[in-house]
Amino acid sequence: MTYHNDGVAYLESRVVGNKFERILLTGAAGGLGRVLRETLKPMTRILRLSDIQGLGKAGPSEELCPCDLSDRQAVSDLVRDCDAIVHMGGVSVERPFEEILEANIKGIFHIYEAAREHGARRVVFASSNHAIGFYRQTERLDARAPTRPDGYYGLSKVYGEAMASFYHDRYGIETISIRIGSCFPEPKDRRMMHIWLSAHDLTELIRRGLFTPEIGHTIIFGMSDNKETWWDNRLAAHIGFQAQDTSEAYRDMIEKQPMPAADDPTMVYQGGAFTAQGPFEPVRK
Repeated sequence: MTYHNDGVAYLESRVVGNKFERILLTGAAGGLGRVLRETLKPMTRILRLSDIQGLGKAGPSEELCPCDLSDRQAVSDLVRDCDAIVHMGGVSVERPFEEILEANIKGIFHIYEAAREHGARRVVFASSNHAIGFYRQTERLDARAPTRPDGYYGLSKVYGEAMASFYHDRYGIETISIRIGSCFPEPKDRRMMHIWLSAHDLTELIRRGLFTPEIGHTIIFGMSDNKETWWDNRLAAHIGFQAQDTSEAYRDMIEKQPMPAADDPTMVYQGGAFTAQGPFEPVRK
């Protein structure tokens, strides 16, 4: 039997006073997780925070739940009683496949299985521009463009998007997969001018993903209102996201940097330097 979730009914049953009862944030000790630890609080009565380590002390309305994403039972226990999941956890850089396998590939499977088991029907998945990183910077993409991952990390994000699609079609779990560009306090180079995403705009994207009814599985490129970009988000217009920030505020600073060589990966490919990383030596146990 295939299950189809009524997103409106689910939100009506789980959201009271514009807040969920409990949202799970994985990767809460990471760079973006530390930001979202604060900005997600207005969206939920209880924010359950998880990472493998480094969570510090619990603040008001916080629950701390250290967890290894490669441990299926631990993830099941983590997701229990959660209404929605913001999945930022896992390895966030290019690494040997064995490391990506444990945290990212097994991890995303465990998250969706736990969501199915415990009835959590809304997920925000931190995908990445590295799912399409081998496209050239001269190409313009929308969410229908075939994936072209630029490494094992990018492959894990393609797998996560496919997992989100399957769990929606089979079990009615709705997901917004945000292909995050470069989410730093400010863009660091010319490539990031095209794909920069402010923390404010990321938070708004997540809010839209959590509270918009009937999103199915939506892929959206995570970027601010940058003047020059390679991505087209018209296929995600139903989310209603309108970026407020722009990389233009940093153009003078970036243009003072030396110009990279024309064949530098950061000037050729949308995924930048990730396209040139590896191969890695086998991981020995």
